[in-house]
Amino acid sequence: MRLCKLAQSVAFFLSVQAFAIGLAAACSRILWNDNKLAVVVGRTMDWPESTEPVLTVFPRGLERDGGRTGEVVTVAVNPAKWTSKYGSLVTTLYGIGSADGLNEAGLGAHMLYLNAADFGPRDTRKPGLQAGLWAQYVLDNAASVTEALALLEHVQVVPTEAHGHKANVHLAIEDASGDSAIIEYIGGKPVIHHGREFRIMTNDPTYDQQLALLRKQDFSKPASDMPLPGNVNPVDRFQRATYYKALLPEPKNEREAIAGVLAVARNVSVPFGAPYKSFGIYNTEYRTAINLTDKRYFFELTTSPNVIWADLSRFDLAPGAAVMILNPDDLSLSGDVSRKFEKASRTPF
Repeated sequence: MRLCKLAQSVAFFLSVQAFAIGLAAACSRILWNDNKLAVVVGRTMDWPESTEPVLTVFPRGLERDGGRTGEVVTVAVNPAKWTSKYGSLVTTLYGIGSADGLNEAGLGAHMLYLNAADFGPRDTRKPGLQAGLWAQYVLDNAASVTEALALLEHVQVVPTEAHGHKANVHLAIEDASGDSAIIEYIGGKPVIHHGREFRIMTNDPTYDQQLALLRKQDFSKPASDMPLPGNVNPVDRFQRATYYKALLPEPKNEREAIAGVLAVARNVSVPFGAPYKSFGIYNTEYRTAINLTDKRYFFELTTSPNVIWADLSRFDLAPGAAVMILNPDDLSLSGDVSRKFEKASRTPF
């Protein structure tokens, strides 16, 4: 299995068709697991319109149906079904899946777009998991990268579709120990890059090709006059994020660690109005940063002046507890918003 890009609007909003008509997500993930303070990870979510992000806290004990995309049955035969083992804090998209988040055990997950994704034909011998719930499945069930990879061997990720668009995504996961994995479906088979060294992820080409392109660069003598890829395409973002992440100074506290990973995320963000190939205009909608060591989730909407955060340990995650939500599109929000969440009228998925 191989991971490559974090295609946020996972489920039914991404597809090869989306490329053809100009809907594409170009995101970046940056893992900082080699500092002496905490394991932190950041990402960008790039999209031509609002993905309607909602910060959502899920308690343990929720019944999930991995065969449904909202009200639509995506997997009719042998859908994956489970009861959540861990509570989580995620950013949802369009109310049908989770694009990004962490669970109470310190596992993080991020979905990015990958045009090359090919989930292959349906194998009904394995429970089918619609792609929009890929990240939520591992957050609900696993405490570590190794455990998540083992669990994913027993399900098949199935593309979902809505409005004529298919979900072409790959998945990045990491845990509080600093372990990391990137999972891509290529030629119908999962391709996995598993190891602490797999820290950066963007989009196409496939992850092995991204690594091969990176090896052609010589960043051994960083300097202000060093030529550095500077455009918004996935290859340039991959290489630029790798370069700047390696230069981050050792943080003295969480504030510096989060600032560091967000600084790299901002450097590889897509400005408003920037064109990308035939995809049209898209920009970074939001950025997140996660302290997996201390279970804090930071969120920055690009149209808001403030960074907000929530502490997962301050929520009731016991079975039967309420699902809690917060709409981040509120200019009055700033700083710790853990107590600003409200009870959801229903569980979104």
